[in-house]
Amino acid sequence: MSVSTAAADQTVCAPLPVLGRDVTVPLVTGGEVTYAALDYAASAPALQRVWDDVAAYAPYYGSVHRGAGYLSQLSTDLFENARRTVAEFLDCREDDQVVFTRSTTDSLNLLAATLPADCQVFVFETEHHASLLPWQDARVTYLDAPRTPRQAVAALERALADRDPHGPALVCVTGASNVTGELWPVRELAAAAHAHGARIVLDAAQLAPHHPVSVRDLDVDWVAFSGHKLYAPFGSGVLAGRSDWLREAEPYLAGGGASRKVARRADGGVDVEWHESAARHEAGSPNVIGAYSIASACKALTEEGFDRIVARERHLIRTVREGLAEVPAVRVLSLFGEDAPRVGVISFVVEGWNSSHFAAALSAEYGIGVRDGLFCAHPLLRTLLGSDPQTQGECGAPEAAPGEKSLNAIRVSFGAGTPDEHVERFVRAVKELVRDGAQWRYRTEGGRCVPAV
Repeated sequence: MSVSTAAADQTVCAPLPVLGRDVTVPLVTGGEVTYAALDYAASAPALQRVWDDVAAYAPYYGSVHRGAGYLSQLSTDLFENARRTVAEFLDCREDDQVVFTRSTTDSLNLLAATLPADCQVFVFETEHHASLLPWQDARVTYLDAPRTPRQAVAALERALADRDPHGPALVCVTGASNVTGELWPVRELAAAAHAHGARIVLDAAQLAPHHPVSVRDLDVDWVAFSGHKLYAPFGSGVLAGRSDWLREAEPYLAGGGASRKVARRADGGVDVEWHESAARHEAGSPNVIGAYSIASACKALTEEGFDRIVARERHLIRTVREGLAEVPAVRVLSLFGEDAPRVGVISFVVEGWNSSHFAAALSAEYGIGVRDGLFCAHPLLRTLLGSDPQTQGECGAPEAAPGEKSLNAIRVSFGAGTPDEHVERFVRAVKELVRDGAQWRYRTEGGRCVPAV
């Protein structure tokens, strides 16, 4: 890449201000360094703007929907405006519902609870556990990992062609892999699903922070994502999409807020009339701050412009991939090949290294935070690493001492708040560790590799 190209990429979008950007951490080798947070795929740091918006609202905190006081009315308006902001961010259809949940996992479990009787679900083994596991009460068809986007569409079409054409069906697919970062052919998969009378839900947890997500353009029936990956604090998520299954199902949680009317019957029982709006699945006092923080993040990303965000991220991806390509001992994991479009998520293994040991050295000796393990996508990692995809594994690093082979990988991930220096330091650290080895001794403790003291 030429200097002029790199400069142009950096001009497109500077890193967005995030919390923790100036935090320093100690190194086992002595001294301190600014922490390089390169684990965005797990949780992205909150945008400074989001935190400021929440702090400005906090003195006006009040319970929503049922309070007559000023603060309750203000909080209700803020909560419902957040719903409209999210609908605009996702380019929802007019009759779609936006339900606030705790996370992507919660959103997909909510949708699983609304499936019509005898619904058949189709899901690729490549999914994160949040979208792989909620469907076990339904008839589930698990599809093998495809090796090209075209194979993915063809595999889904074959599976749907063999199903009962008269019963309900749902396809669940990720927008961007939390392991490889590769973009999936969502629009084509949605077209295949609808051509065979099925619906489709998009797990956008890794897509929404990096690329625009349009329900209309992708023609998906539902979208799920989490606030903590979208530069908002923990504890909030979204399920947005068609209202009929949501409206016809029993409430996800029974309680106040979900009920419109409750009355005692003559026989001593209770009759309940449930809301038909999103409130049907939002029982209890909602996470108003969580909803507001998601809406704030949606506004911030929209105003910055995804064209600029994507252009800068491509520059960071290029820096990391070109740097890793210079290290023969490193193998980057991929389903669709080196040229596949992707977001800022890259997983790899290093020959001769236990992945937990390598990640521990990056942290302790360079102040770099990455993730190691199977990333809650065990079948996919087993396939990519060449082992039996049915073999069970732990979410964290297995018990393996430094230098021992381990069946897990290292993941580096970044986004709109990542400075160039962080990815440059990461590339330099990988090269130095492979060339010179770790400077410190490490031991296994509680299944993780930690510096020996």
